[in-house]
Amino acid sequence: MRQWKRRASAFAATLLGLSACAGPAAPERAPAALAIDRVTVIQIEGGTDRGAVARVLADHRVVVDGDRIVWVGSAGEGPRAARTVDGRGRFLIPGLWDAHVHFLYDEALTEAMPGLFLDWGITSVRDTGGDLETLVALRARLRETRTPAPRIFVAGPLLDGRHVVYDGANPSQPALGTSVPDPTTATRQVALLAEGGADLIKIYELVSPEVFDALVVAARGHGLPIASHVPLSLTADVAGPQVDSMEHLRNVELACARDWQALHAERVRALAAWTQPRGYPLRKSLHEAQRFAAIADHDPDRCEQVLAALRGTMQVPTLRLNAFDQARPDRLAAWARAVEALPADVRVRWSETARTLAAEGERDLRFAEWSLSLVGRMDAAGVPIGAGTDTPIRLAVPGESLHRELELLVEAGLEPAEALAASVRAPARFMRIEDRLGRIAAGQLADLVLLEANPLEDIRNTRRIVGVVSQGRYRVPGE
Repeated sequence: MRQWKRRASAFAATLLGLSACAGPAAPERAPAALAIDRVTVIQIEGGTDRGAVARVLADHRVVVDGDRIVWVGSAGEGPRAARTVDGRGRFLIPGLWDAHVHFLYDEALTEAMPGLFLDWGITSVRDTGGDLETLVALRARLRETRTPAPRIFVAGPLLDGRHVVYDGANPSQPALGTSVPDPTTATRQVALLAEGGADLIKIYELVSPEVFDALVVAARGHGLPIASHVPLSLTADVAGPQVDSMEHLRNVELACARDWQALHAERVRALAAWTQPRGYPLRKSLHEAQRFAAIADHDPDRCEQVLAALRGTMQVPTLRLNAFDQARPDRLAAWARAVEALPADVRVRWSETARTLAAEGERDLRFAEWSLSLVGRMDAAGVPIGAGTDTPIRLAVPGESLHRELELLVEAGLEPAEALAASVRAPARFMRIEDRLGRIAAGQLADLVLLEANPLEDIRNTRRIVGVVSQGRYRVPGE
């Protein structure tokens, strides 16, 4: 018995010694910043075309710390969080993009736009035309002051031709563009944009084929993605495959016409003969002379060839703009409510514009109908679609207009999951950051939107926003 006691004492002494050597217990890890618990996660998977599908993960918990999602799993599990948001009966989607905005189109709106975007769940935007120095300074100021704002990706000025469409001649044509008359200037301009902090470039409609080629080569050399209108001097099936996104479906109708070669030859002659100093009336006259003629002479077989050439190029159709006359925002109660959040002077101007439009009566709907039809055909053909609005042009309320765009994409033929992919996956793919943005998974950037209802059942449910996580911070719209 005494031997057993001696052994037990020795064993206890050994344990005490080991405990002393181990030192004090490690401090408990600090809690993460935020958790959304018992929520239904909607995960958008696959491509940005017919391959896009949604996985629905019920009763989940998503934990955010800093600017990252750090854990996703079953409800009630995972790391502790300092703040927990109840997600029961709610749906969580990745943060939305507006892939076509202009912060500098209306200076009276510029300062209000970041907060408006976030209130509507827009956590990333692609500014597709404006003075680069001003845009970079705006982005830097928002970051430094930690002002709530979406992630902002900027192109700098519209790279136009010898003549410039947006030359600052009047408020409806502010100075968003710059002249690129020759290939040497094109190469130099892209280098300056890359050096100045541009995330992409934007090619506009009056560039010559030689300048277009030089801009493409220079952008590829600097690793900058390319957004572009189809230049008037080219056709969609020629220009489209050389860039990463095409905007507004602009000039696609000509490429799809039975007599496209004759129309294009006429267009090239008009470009060469133009002697006036401004580009806006040149572009306007060509669209007015040829758009409806091309639509009337539509050739389905020729158009199939064009769409096949565009399967690697994201299309940002801005249906909210193209179908404006068919889907007038000022006739919708949702638009009227959204306008109340705008600065007072903008509200007054837009209300007057709406009254003027109402007095004009009905307008020609052929371009609106063609645009909706073409987007449906693009989607069916596997052409990737991106969601953008051209905010704030033509009464586009920052943020709210993106939800109208999603509704029109579904009206055009996309499934709700595909419309969501157009806003959460396609723009991230364009910006080459889809490996870290656009999914609800550990390691992804923490941009999320919490909804009251399921957008897969009705895309209009993207408007029913409970809260927004932007760059790791939770925000309740309007607060």
